[in-house]
Amino acid sequence: MKPGKSTKSSPPARAWQRMLSGRRLDLLDPSPLDIEIEDIAHGLSRVARWNGQTEGRWPYSVAEHSILVENLIHRLYPDLALKWRLAALLHDSAEYVIGDMITPFKSIIGSDYKTVERRLEEAVHVRFGLPAALPADTVKKIKRADKIAAYLEATQLAGFSLPEANKIFGKPKAGLDVVIEPISPTAAKQAYIKRFRILGGPST
Repeated sequence: MKPGKSTKSSPPARAWQRMLSGRRLDLLDPSPLDIEIEDIAHGLSRVARWNGQTEGRWPYSVAEHSILVENLIHRLYPDLALKWRLAALLHDSAEYVIGDMITPFKSIIGSDYKTVERRLEEAVHVRFGLPAALPADTVKKIKRADKIAAYLEATQLAGFSLPEANKIFGKPKAGLDVVIEPISPTAAKQAYIKRFRILGGPST
């Protein structure tokens, strides 16, 4: 470029995604008003856990994983209020936009990924009547159920040996009787929305 020559600044990169509902969700500043449960359920039913490295006819989806986590948290804490069980169902809801990155890759990317994920999670919580930041005790409960779910998935679907899974995830004291059977994306979407309604998720 010659000295003194004016330049036009490049337009900012697009930071929103169009959903099937017609909503345009800003990834950097997501609005609760642009979030719909049908979009979440549709996206999560088509996002594969374990980068698709699972056995079975169908990929095991994040929607199915989320239902499993909610089931486990109810087993672990049967008196837990429905709204916190709803929070468990929604715990990976941001992945309907940003996908399910395996933990080792998240650690490589660093804080930027976590910032986008947190903003999306907070917007989802507000959209469905939960506090933007969940209580620490609730987060702890969800993480416990999530870890058990990971153990079950690892040993039943992802090819982990029991000693390997015990070392990485820790052998759980509950939920070992749960049998995981991956289902189609359409069935997973329907099951996710059904759980959402049962747990008191708003219809609008």
